[in-house]
Amino acid sequence: MMLRWPVVVFMSLLLFGTTGCQEQITWVGAHVYQGATKAPGSKTAAELVREGLNASPRIRVGYLPTPTLGTVFSGPERLGQHGYRPNLSERNGLVYTCKAGPIDIGHARKAGDWTIFLAAKTYRQIMKGEPEFSFRLYEPSRYSVRLTYPENWKDLPQQEKEHIAYEVSTGVGRYLAFVGVTWHEIITWFGFKSKGLEPEHPSAFTWEETFSNLFGTHVATLAIEDGEHTFNQAMTRAFDTELRKLDAKPAHVSKHAAQSVRGPWFTGDFFFIVMKKRNLDLGLDDGFVTPTLIPSVSECEGAEPQPLPVPNLEFVSEYGFRVKFEIEPKIWEGDAILDIAYADGNPRRDCVEPVVHLAPIMAYIRQDAVRRYGSEADLYR
Repeated sequence: MMLRWPVVVFMSLLLFGTTGCQEQITWVGAHVYQGATKAPGSKTAAELVREGLNASPRIRVGYLPTPTLGTVFSGPERLGQHGYRPNLSERNGLVYTCKAGPIDIGHARKAGDWTIFLAAKTYRQIMKGEPEFSFRLYEPSRYSVRLTYPENWKDLPQQEKEHIAYEVSTGVGRYLAFVGVTWHEIITWFGFKSKGLEPEHPSAFTWEETFSNLFGTHVATLAIEDGEHTFNQAMTRAFDTELRKLDAKPAHVSKHAAQSVRGPWFTGDFFFIVMKKRNLDLGLDDGFVTPTLIPSVSECEGAEPQPLPVPNLEFVSEYGFRVKFEIEPKIWEGDAILDIAYADGNPRRDCVEPVVHLAPIMAYIRQDAVRRYGSEADLYR
């Protein structure tokens, strides 16, 4: 993927052009911070936010939550040390927890790393006084952020600016990361294939997906609050603590739990898997994502799901800021998504604004899931 990424960007420019939903947007790629920190190393998360990161998070392997070819099941004692950059200690896989169901650790780590990267990016732009910037994750879609500063921003003392910028950027980073990884689920539902010809619809919004991503941003937030350990160390400690709070179980429990729902939740094996159940909860109704617990796991008798709050942008008003976030699809499937987003009759633009358009998009996906897999397709009700 690292070799193909420049090609993907170049081809997206050829196919879709360079004009977007915000004409004068400032491009801030993964490698523009001259002199900034390339990787966490010996830095705390707070230091990384303030100094910036010019190396985007690495790609990690995620798994279907099924006991099928290639899936790795793990336990909290097997995860090793978190590594923003590759290391031999880090281990991933599906870990079953009594209070949050299965968690894909690879996806959680990815969301956590994007949280710190995007927090650092936002902080850098605020301190430069930039009104807007954009970025990409792994697919061609472009994410645009527009900042409105407090009226007295230029008059504030430097130390106060730094404090406010830090508080705003860490919260915004979590929001951008969560929506960014959620956008990947949306576009794969509509047919986007990040790996070429391999269909990815079966992996879109699987029952552990959204909570795993949200859990990763939650762990990163705890790592940011840890002023004593390096980012990698803080992430490792936070993963261990939070998984134990959720009553994580050994690998054999994780595998048995997945096997127990063969038939009612999924069928098939190898490359012919039908995922009949999804969890489509993004917290759009109550502000929380409720995880999916697999029924009849004897080791977790009586357990209740532990929801997590979804990040939002409302908090920035406390600091006098406003943030507008939009996504320009830049993929073949984009037209279909935009048609749904603007089905209310408002003038159509080439962008999705998550705070406005996630609700109609998810309503369509829920209807589509029922059409494809039956009235009980959505595990969140």
